[in-house]
Amino acid sequence: MNNTEIEHIIRACVGITGREEVVVIGSQAILASFDVSRLPADATVSIEADVLFFNDEDQRLADLIDGAIGELSQFHETFGIYAQGVDETIAILPPGWQDRLVRLSNRNTGGGAGLCLDPYDLCAAKLFALREKDIRYVKSLLDSGIIERKVLIERITSTPDHEQKKRTALRFLG
Repeated sequence: MNNTEIEHIIRACVGITGREEVVVIGSQAILASFDVSRLPADATVSIEADVLFFNDEDQRLADLIDGAIGELSQFHETFGIYAQGVDETIAILPPGWQDRLVRLSNRNTGGGAGLCLDPYDLCAAKLFALREKDIRYVKSLLDSGIIERKVLIERITSTPDHEQKKRTALRFLG
């Protein structure tokens, strides 16, 4: 995915739901902080953007997104990218993550905004999940110098609970 594509997904989410803001919680949230040209290939390989809406307790908006621009939708077939509606429980995030969201709002987002995870919160969530694709993602950002190991360790250690996952993530970071 590239910057124009994440802006398209934000624009579509805002248009479909009537909400002014959508939270981008998946790997492509990195595109709010960096231009695709600065990112390693493993950080932009996904064609999916995980999105959520604050105050969507019944998942109505997430379901609406899945149906309209989700996987195998006409949007997906036409543009080769899609959004997946999720809720906040999908990821373990460091405390204060909502205060660090990176706002992506420009003429390409249709008057709305994508509130995207800060790169360190994003990488912490990836290391808590620790799937193979998440390891590649974080490793590529560390190896390219975009993410500093020390800051990432601080975010992981500040996260309450999940002690086993924290130990595993910290072992990965050495």
